Amino acid sequence: MIDFDKDIRYIKGVGPTRVALLNRLGIYTLEDILTYFPRDYEDRGKYKLISELENEETAAFKAVVTSRVTETRVKRGMAIYKVVARDETGTVVITWFNQSYIKSALTVGKEYIFYGKVKKGIGKVDVQSPIFEEVGKSKNVGKIIPLYPLTNGITQNVIRGIIENAMKEVDGKFIESIPGWILQKYKLCDINFAMKNIHFPNKFEDFERARKRIAFEELLTLQVALLQMKNSVKVENNGISFEINEHIEDLLESLPYKLTNAQLRVWKEIDSDMQSEKPMNRLVQGDVGSGKTAVAMLAMFKAVRNGYQASMMAPTSILAKQHYLNISKTLAPFGIRCELFTSEITKKKKEMLIEDLKNGKIDIAIGTHALIEDNIEFRNLGLVITDEQHRFGVRQRGLLSSKGTRPDVLVMTATPIPRTLAFILYGDLDISIIDELPPGRQKIDTFAVRRNMEERVNNFIIKEMKSGRQAYIVCPLVEESENMDGLKSVTEQFEYYKNIFKDFKVEILHGKMKPKEKDEIMARYKAHEIDVLISTTVIEVGVDVPNATIMVVENAERFGLAQLHQLRGRVGRGSFKSYCILKYDSNSDVVKQRMEIMQKSNDGFVISEKDLELRGPGEFFGTRQHGVPEFKVANLFTDIPILKQVQVVAKELLEKDENLLLEENLPIKQKIEKLFNSEEFNTI
Repeated sequence: MIDFDKDIRYIKGVGPTRVALLNRLGIYTLEDILTYFPRDYEDRGKYKLISELENEETAAFKAVVTSRVTETRVKRGMAIYKVVARDETGTVVITWFNQSYIKSALTVGKEYIFYGKVKKGIGKVDVQSPIFEEVGKSKNVGKIIPLYPLTNGITQNVIRGIIENAMKEVDGKFIESIPGWILQKYKLCDINFAMKNIHFPNKFEDFERARKRIAFEELLTLQVALLQMKNSVKVENNGISFEINEHIEDLLESLPYKLTNAQLRVWKEIDSDMQSEKPMNRLVQGDVGSGKTAVAMLAMFKAVRNGYQASMMAPTSILAKQHYLNISKTLAPFGIRCELFTSEITKKKKEMLIEDLKNGKIDIAIGTHALIEDNIEFRNLGLVITDEQHRFGVRQRGLLSSKGTRPDVLVMTATPIPRTLAFILYGDLDISIIDELPPGRQKIDTFAVRRNMEERVNNFIIKEMKSGRQAYIVCPLVEESENMDGLKSVTEQFEYYKNIFKDFKVEILHGKMKPKEKDEIMARYKAHEIDVLISTTVIEVGVDVPNATIMVVENAERFGLAQLHQLRGRVGRGSFKSYCILKYDSNSDVVKQRMEIMQKSNDGFVISEKDLELRGPGEFFGTRQHGVPEFKVANLFTDIPILKQVQVVAKELLEKDENLLLEENLPIKQKIEKLFNSEEFNTI
């Protein structure tokens, strides 16, 4: 039996010095290194004739060395080494810089395989700094070579060698987790072929087969896990049936706004769920400002009118307080008591609230993680709501639900998820989408600008602040990082802007601050005691500040489109014209396309689709945010056909073996148990 949990230090080629470097890459065990998949591949196995080489391409060719290596010292610390090689179609001049070993590494008359970048001029072909190996002795040329993500101190050759040694230890003994009938039906290769050919394929067709097999397994494991969660709720059909609907019309008429058609449609779906005996398990997804809270309030009202308590959990104290103030103000005239539960309330008041909640004197409890503490008890909790679902894991959602007897569950998110993905990422939930903004919401004008516009942007901010408005300036980092040259940390930006806006109150906010400190700063900002807030993305999900009209994002190319859209949603919350200014510092065509999309569209769903398409799932705003793990191979944009197959298979698998007790299903059951116990699946 292979010990896949074996410490990485005991793999041949690692040794004590490389352990820390591998740990930095998230590699701690034999399994970690085996599943550390390549980011790309180079085809060094297709040889070209010298006459076929094209300018600026990177290619492999065979050639015989026809001259001795010459050394030219152009200045101190700079030596150039050149050699001439040829095949039957032409001659090439090959150059290396400061590589003295070249003098003894090449022998006149011997044939080598070279792989490097071609520079082609009139009548001459040059290749600079190629890798090379003698024909018949090749290890890193003459075949497809995997390229892995690296860290300083580890080279491609080193990590390839470690993975080769790890593969030899396993030697075809990977455990198959996909039942045979599925492999046969979908023409999938077995796991041992897949693992060998995802790392070291002989041809790209083998790599494609391997990749499809591993992606299929990743998606199948997750889909079966989510379906099991959903089915476990369905089995217990003796949930609460909230039949009384009295005074709902009175509540609707008391609101200072009229619900949109989308809000009314989603309310009907929730209302229907609540009347059913089956416990509701629904996600309400809607863009920033689409009115999810109003719909949630109707659900809470209905639960209380039926004699039950309701709870609403938000990710921050200030957001919980905002919900509390808005909801209690609206529902108080109907005799409904709302109370706020956060870590900030005094011990004496908390004890009183806990007692009142337990005795049923509190109808609606609104709060943060404080609601899932052990000492919080409800008399008859009937409805559980979590706001900004992506900030809570599956386990946290479950802890709040466990305080009632099969209560109805409603989760909300303002993070736009592409429609093609929502049903997969939230496979355990029914989904409602509020796809319409309330009338009167002003469009936020968005501008993408380069660094040379900075002074103009600053003058515009000053003009707005002189009119009484406020601004956010968002940065991608907290501290300076060696790996992100040219990016200023949020602390540096704070010092810079304090000087630029010296006549105004400038404050800093970032994720390394204590929660209480962050909440205090946001409260001061909302009260207009701060004019400019220099922040990291901690304000992505936050309190409404109707007076804030400018959102500036530094190094916007470092953010996903969905995240930029979330940040943009922090302004435009009041009656004043609002603006989003995206500063970017890249000539990449993809970056330019992304900036253009942000300027053209205000539809979060369209933007998230484009984000996924342009950047891929690795860069997309993190499936981990949604309470599910990152995939190592599966691509949530290009693998939609596999996803569709997997959804069918998952249902079929559970229809045959609901609890995965058959011997052929035990490996996938173990994978699911490992997934559910993982930190990624169960925490933020």
